[in-house]
Amino acid sequence: MKTNAAMNDSEATTRSASTTEALRGAILAGEFRPGERMYEFGLSQRLKVSRTPIREALKSLAGEGLLDHIPNRGYYVREYSIDDIVQAYEIRAALEGLAARRAAQLGLAAQERAIIEKALHDGEMFLKRDAFSPADRTLYGEINAAFHNAIHVASQSRMLRDQLRLSQQVAPSSHRNVIAFERLDVRRRHDDHHRIYEAILCRDAGRAELLMRDHVEGVKIALIRAISRDMLPTP
Repeated sequence: MKTNAAMNDSEATTRSASTTEALRGAILAGEFRPGERMYEFGLSQRLKVSRTPIREALKSLAGEGLLDHIPNRGYYVREYSIDDIVQAYEIRAALEGLAARRAAQLGLAAQERAIIEKALHDGEMFLKRDAFSPADRTLYGEINAAFHNAIHVASQSRMLRDQLRLSQQVAPSSHRNVIAFERLDVRRRHDDHHRIYEAILCRDAGRAELLMRDHVEGVKIALIRAISRDMLPTP
């Protein structure tokens, strides 16, 4: 039987891991501004945990490159230049294309197929809304992430999944961070998902790769357009 000490250690480890995952997801979803300071007290209130797992999570996320740590000043969300973001998308496009190619070559398992079909269904329901609210951005990010993550798993390559995860450490390039959120952008991305899925089902590896690469490049262009518009002077 486990001792009380061992059980407490196990619970603490689980709490630390879940806290780290929650903060990672929030950062990748764009819920914190670039350069924003991460205050332990506020985060502990937000996640309803003590400051100890928050402190451990901040240290872990700094090690991953999502946060900058300034001694005696604290942790800050890392800022990236437009060039950094463009490079991240270019790398991600190549890796995502390879994942789609491998998924088509190897075929989809029933579990990945079910996840993709649910994401496509959820996307259709989402697009039936009359208007998008700020909270809907997070919901669509989850739908988008489910689609792409299922293809990553279907690639059956741990090395490829690790590289994809690294390419998304630049928060604006994450599946969860939906910056270009106009209806036309969402509709175009969702239609891309349908075409990519059909190519994978048909085991057309070349087409699946090309469609996926074009899809990610299209997201990059929409993002740059949104950023450029925000940088224009107010009339």
